[in-house]
Amino acid sequence: MKLRTSRGLVAIALGTALVLSGCASGDGGSASPSPSESAPADTGVAAPTAEDIAAVESIKVTGDIGTEPTATFEKPFTVSTATARVDVEGTGEDLEEGQQLTMKSVVYSGETAEVLGSMWGDESQVDTITLGDPSLYPVLNEVLTGQKVGTRFIFAAPGQDGKTSISIVEVTGAKSIPERAEGEAVTPADGLPVVTLDDTGKPSIDIPEGYADPTELVVQTLIKGTGPEVTADQTITAHYTGWTLDGEPFDSSWEKGAPASFPLTGVIQGWTEGLAGQTVGSQVLLVIPAAMGYGAEASESNPLAGKTLVFVVDILDAS
Repeated sequence: MKLRTSRGLVAIALGTALVLSGCASGDGGSASPSPSESAPADTGVAAPTAEDIAAVESIKVTGDIGTEPTATFEKPFTVSTATARVDVEGTGEDLEEGQQLTMKSVVYSGETAEVLGSMWGDESQVDTITLGDPSLYPVLNEVLTGQKVGTRFIFAAPGQDGKTSISIVEVTGAKSIPERAEGEAVTPADGLPVVTLDDTGKPSIDIPEGYADPTELVVQTLIKGTGPEVTADQTITAHYTGWTLDGEPFDSSWEKGAPASFPLTGVIQGWTEGLAGQTVGSQVLLVIPAAMGYGAEASESNPLAGKTLVFVVDILDAS
């Protein structure tokens, strides 16, 4: 995922919602859904070696829970694959699979031991993940399973440049969110793509014959949720599927097995403008002109550039 978030736990996601972000300004960045944009594919993640485990065990962390921790380690520090361990067990509520976890982290360069970034000192700076999400590194789900809020853990992984970064992460909260949109059904306008839901809430789409590319963003609420109104500066958690105008799907959180979280400041313009003002619990149909997606001009490096996109989005949470 190429979200415009602070450096740190962005490295733990294997491929969630890769195509939704990175091109919000129409800069022609890659829209490939391949997990190789940020990490190896789920089936290709090697298990930590004994040397990796010993290296992470050697990291010393000081500082009270609820405050920014300090890590010390020998440099240059390297691991061959993603490796994690619990540093301090939490004392809050139990973490459960499917919960949305909020976390704060401080990230170090393994090469220089310099702090690359920290979320501490700013209440608004948090990362969110869904426990059990198959698009996370397996070691992350493993290290958090059976833990509690307040758990602090160490996560080390090599980046695309081969250099290892070390994240010291504290789980600051956990909450259960709905699995699908919930609220009052809304009759859509005539002539729009027709959405059908299966028993789980997963959408499919039927594009009417002759449906023309819109010149403006189309926003159609399909289910009106009863939650608070979403603002453009919030991070949302959503289930979604995206199609091109020929009805071909190109990305879906439903297929990945878990909803995704991302700031509305870091996704394509059609999402930012189309979802701000909606209410939590809503399901929204978006038909997004190319200029508000990945750019009006076709690009060999970006298969979605120059194309109108259709999304069905279930807004499950906003924070």
